Amino acid sequence: MLLCALAVLAARPTDARDEDGDSGPALGAQVARLYEEAGKATQQYEEGRREAEAQRSKALEYEKRLDRQRQKIDAMHEDLGRIARAQYRSGGGLPLTAQMILAEDHDELMRGQRALSRADLAVNNAIGKSLRAEARLAADEAKAQAAWQALEERNAGLAELKKKIEGKLEAARSRLEGQADASVAAGSCPGAVRLDQPGGRSSRSWVAPVETYELSASFGSGGSRWATRHTGQDFAVPVGTPVRSVGAGRVVKVSCGGAFGIQVVVQHAGGYYTQYAHLAAVAVDQGDRVRPGQWVGQSGSTGNSTGPHLHFEVRVTPEMGSGLDPLPWLSQRGVPL
Repeated sequence: MLLCALAVLAARPTDARDEDGDSGPALGAQVARLYEEAGKATQQYEEGRREAEAQRSKALEYEKRLDRQRQKIDAMHEDLGRIARAQYRSGGGLPLTAQMILAEDHDELMRGQRALSRADLAVNNAIGKSLRAEARLAADEAKAQAAWQALEERNAGLAELKKKIEGKLEAARSRLEGQADASVAAGSCPGAVRLDQPGGRSSRSWVAPVETYELSASFGSGGSRWATRHTGQDFAVPVGTPVRSVGAGRVVKVSCGGAFGIQVVVQHAGGYYTQYAHLAAVAVDQGDRVRPGQWVGQSGSTGNSTGPHLHFEVRVTPEMGSGLDPLPWLSQRGVPL
């Protein structure tokens, strides 16, 4: 069922267009959808890998237990051999009647015979139990090996579907990036991409601007790319990554062009503003109310940017020049980065 579901996702057309044949807002929505599907495929694949490793470990453990059981059986066979050799040395090779005629102490002979018989029976019983245990272990090992092989086959299919989805996502990201660069060059912002928002409302008042990221250029860092110092915190993410409003507020600016490329600015309670820059697409319009975690756009590399990332700022005015360090500001609101 899982493979069939992912196959349907992978088979979706990549050239999504609206009724006018323009791949504008539809392309951004497609990238967001593929981004989510690629994440789900990766999660399913990783879960399958962990499950396969667990089955493989179980099979190896059964194999070790089998080796120990076989060593135990070999030792019992050796014990049985010693009993047989002891019987031979004490006259066990003669018929019992002959031994009784030749023996000086008949009672001692009978006691010895009974002891040898009991030892012989005990070893034989132990060997029988061990052989049955060996058979059970062998069956368990075979089951674990079969389960591991089945999981490996399923994971091979998952890996192939994951690769297909990621290939489609990469192609769509490239087209989205080209479309965003063209919009910025023309000074004409693309319309809002009304993305399917993540299910359920966040129970938190504040969240990180992107869900998965690597921190790159930090607030106040120097470099040739900035006139003075870096005015925000950069999050290294692929093109098309959903960008979230860190808290509840109102969109006061949506613009494109200049150093920030396509950007969104949100006003929050308490006189604070957050900026989301270098976007490839926006998902809100000026004047919209947003909630914590709501997608306001998709990351890109527009404007003065050397690669895909989100430039995030916290300000006390809508315009640049009043920035605060975003890391302690978010940390004070329960969002450590």
